[in-house]
Amino acid sequence: MDIVRIASLDDPRLTDYVGLTDVQLRTRKEVERGLYMAESQTVLRRALAAGHAPRSVLVTERWLPDVEALVGHLDIPVFLGEESQLATLIGFHLHRGALAAMQRPELPSVAEVLRDARVVVVLDGLVDHTNVGAAFRSVAGLGADAVLVTPTCSDPLYRRAVRVSMGTVLQVPWTRIPAWPEAAPLLHDAGFQIAALALSDDAVDLASWRHDRDERVAIVLGNEGHGLGRDALAAADVVVRIPMRHGVDSLNVAATSAVALWAVLHG
Repeated sequence: MDIVRIASLDDPRLTDYVGLTDVQLRTRKEVERGLYMAESQTVLRRALAAGHAPRSVLVTERWLPDVEALVGHLDIPVFLGEESQLATLIGFHLHRGALAAMQRPELPSVAEVLRDARVVVVLDGLVDHTNVGAAFRSVAGLGADAVLVTPTCSDPLYRRAVRVSMGTVLQVPWTRIPAWPEAAPLLHDAGFQIAALALSDDAVDLASWRHDRDERVAIVLGNEGHGLGRDALAAADVVVRIPMRHGVDSLNVAATSAVALWAVLHG
């Protein structure tokens, strides 16, 4: 690795790290530039284990030996700076040891992701990157096989989503699917029952459905505010609800993913 001590924040080699707190800018910029950000040594380690290639790393003097142990064998620049200097550059205090600009991997096909899967989660229209990351963590921790992401769902490789997932978004197989009129046949042709988690008059309780479910199921979770849209509900083979008490109608979507997967995989 090539250690580069930062002399000026205007160095064009630091472009990948500028304005990380501007969500609208970054969600467009990172996809266009073919990169994502791996924040913390834990996430960087998992990214490397997944075979992802770093473009560069940003680090303070304190954490340089740890970063060198991870990427010292790679021919990449490691930018070294003071904490205050890096905070000005990226827009927040870097306290997790390292921040790496990673080459964004090419997504696999839907058929490839579904080939050996039995239980998958579909994230439909989630807008909060924290919820996306938490859902991936549930998938990894509870043992589901893959995640499918609709066109309106936030980027799973956005920095906050990757961080909240504890890097599991780099381990769990996932890809994007088309809108529901096209996505539903892909799932059905692969032998998946589509189960939508939603509040509906014809919804069946989770406990009942899990005993009668098909061998291969796609659990669909919707937007944090309005839930699943008409197309998603029309595509579903069954609508499932989690029984609630004390006047609460539903759980946060990330919590819903954990409850549903526990019931299906361990209940």
